[in-house]
Amino acid sequence: MTGQGSGDRVQVMVVDDQTLVRQGIRTLLELGGITVVAEAGDGAEALAVLREAEPAPDVVLLDLRMPQYDGLWLLRKLQEADCEIPVLVLTTFDDDTLVLDALRAGARGYLLKDVTVEQLSAAVQTLAEGGTLIAPSITDRLLRAIKASPEPAGARGVVVEQLTDRETEVLRLVAEGYSNRQIAGLVHLAEGTVKNHISSILIKLGARDRTNAVLRAIREGMLG
Repeated sequence: MTGQGSGDRVQVMVVDDQTLVRQGIRTLLELGGITVVAEAGDGAEALAVLREAEPAPDVVLLDLRMPQYDGLWLLRKLQEADCEIPVLVLTTFDDDTLVLDALRAGARGYLLKDVTVEQLSAAVQTLAEGGTLIAPSITDRLLRAIKASPEPAGARGVVVEQLTDRETEVLRLVAEGYSNRQIAGLVHLAEGTVKNHISSILIKLGARDRTNAVLRAIREGMLG
């Protein structure tokens, strides 16, 4: 399962238990130039569709609270399968614990359902290009929650010394939601070099993905 949609238009799968909501999201995304190629009513159905999808969607748009197999269940299953398709959570729930659980389970973005068409389309495009995005309305609370959460004994102070200045700069841009291509332009490096820096960052932080690296860096106080 890898996101390799063809053509110029970003291709999305929408996962929500309410049919009318899925239809509404489809309409809004298509207004923004994004194609919905698949839908599912819960995590189990979504997983089955993704296993057979060819090509796979570029982004999965996911609600969290669904009967039986919910969004967190799907995120964890995709994480176990090393699925590379970025997942953008779109939900009405902004509880700090739920947000952190979703990010730790591999979500690359988190938005609330009060977003505008333009904001939703831009977020999908950002994830499709390798970036991350969290709703500004919950970012401050999220940062405070991460900084207050416990860190395993002996973990603090180690990764800060290991990262180079360039790696710290790249990580800060990752945290701001920039894709590899955008970061390359901002720091005047080849995109392949940026990818190498990010790989090094993941290894040094012991992080499984970009989002997890940002979470750890925030906890360490590396990003201000």
